[in-house]
Amino acid sequence: MSTKQKILAWVLVLILLVIFAAAWVVQGDRASLDVAAVTGTDPVLEEPKAEAIPTVNIAEPVGWAANEVPAAAQGLAVTRFAEGLDHPRVMYTMPNGDVLVTLTRGPSSGDGGGITAWIANLLMSRAGATGPSPNKLVLLRDTDGDGSADVRQVLRDDLDSPSGIAWNDGTLFIANHDELLKFPYAMGSTTVSGAAEKLMDLPAAGNHWMRNITINPEGTKIYVAVGSASNIGENGMDVEKGRAAIWEYDLAEGRQRLFATGLRNPNGLAWNPWSGELWTTVNERDQLGSDLVPDYLTNVPLGSNYGWPWIYYKDTIDQRVKAPMPAYTNEYARRPEYALGPHVAALGLVFSQQGTTMGDGFSNGAFIARHGSWNRKPASGYDVVYVAFDARGNPQGKPVPVLTGFLTGKGTTKGRPTWVTWAGNGSLLVSDDTAGIIWRVTAPGAQPSAQIATTRTKSLPPQRELRGDPQVRFKEEYARQQVAQ
Repeated sequence: MSTKQKILAWVLVLILLVIFAAAWVVQGDRASLDVAAVTGTDPVLEEPKAEAIPTVNIAEPVGWAANEVPAAAQGLAVTRFAEGLDHPRVMYTMPNGDVLVTLTRGPSSGDGGGITAWIANLLMSRAGATGPSPNKLVLLRDTDGDGSADVRQVLRDDLDSPSGIAWNDGTLFIANHDELLKFPYAMGSTTVSGAAEKLMDLPAAGNHWMRNITINPEGTKIYVAVGSASNIGENGMDVEKGRAAIWEYDLAEGRQRLFATGLRNPNGLAWNPWSGELWTTVNERDQLGSDLVPDYLTNVPLGSNYGWPWIYYKDTIDQRVKAPMPAYTNEYARRPEYALGPHVAALGLVFSQQGTTMGDGFSNGAFIARHGSWNRKPASGYDVVYVAFDARGNPQGKPVPVLTGFLTGKGTTKGRPTWVTWAGNGSLLVSDDTAGIIWRVTAPGAQPSAQIATTRTKSLPPQRELRGDPQVRFKEEYARQQVAQ
């Protein structure tokens, strides 16, 4: 075969590979299960279908018409709290009712991800998720109580892909993609003029650049969610150091430690009002088919590990992972408490609390913004859902739609719900990043909800000796016992 023929043959092979890749992108893997089947406390977990090229199904944002709003659940009404914002993501409500919001996108360059991440980034531009980051912290204030913000003030415009916001006792905390900062900030002020003080460095950028934060109820420690730089550690585990984890920073001691690990992309952080535990939403791995793996909502005990990248849902080993699995990972990996559906991109999270005005049907659980899939057929998420909790603080049942209507049914979407927080008057605020809108949801005429009763527990007595099989020894005593109120 001549050199010319060899070159022609290679060109033909490349053309065939491009055609194959394009055909796969168009076809992809179609789900065989309804999203609801892969939600709840006992989701259906199908056999994995490893994909060399991810299924792609991007809903292009087209925006909302001037008189349009999402469809709200029966008994709820939705209005616009603020609009015309440049990619609003995380919101935080101050004790006086002021709403702080970060206008942000990911940093312009990442630190890994390989060809798959590069392709995903290319496709995300169609989903409205790329472009220069506004890098702003904005204050929104409703001075006349009509449910719409009439004051809009930029507090900082020198941030670096900011996301997480928290405030305590005159100090404002902001998480950029690569650092945790604090500023002096008096509640009610329309300026944040003081110099930033860095508390800790964070792993920069990566496939998952958002860094949500929350302060514990005592105001002594701050928690930071840091997502992975890859899907399953395909670029090596060295680039994953400090990632796929939740960090704890001690404000008094000025030091940090890993609080929980093995969480591919933790996002929303909130304190369970029944138990006082930290809970989070987590985006699980891709390229195992449209029915796997469900994103989830779970508690995060100190020292817990949820298995990423080697294991998902406690006992399923991901055979694609090349990195050696640490010893005993399959023994100590925890099972998530509640599945939110495959590829729904669960982000913002808030629990019911005293004074909220969502009505009796939505007064005892968690609200979650499901940002929406880009790699599932048919699309999943693109909504806000409610998960009911029982009297002891455990999730139950299936997710209940709160806001829908974001998808048009024509391969496009009017917006993407991103974050949730409570307004000062008890209504639910929902940021819609691609539409630049913050929605306000409430049940007209509803009485403010009562305070949720904290479940008190007592510790198990110490076991001073073990006889026989330890599993049998602890079986009857393992469940916590509730103390009568």
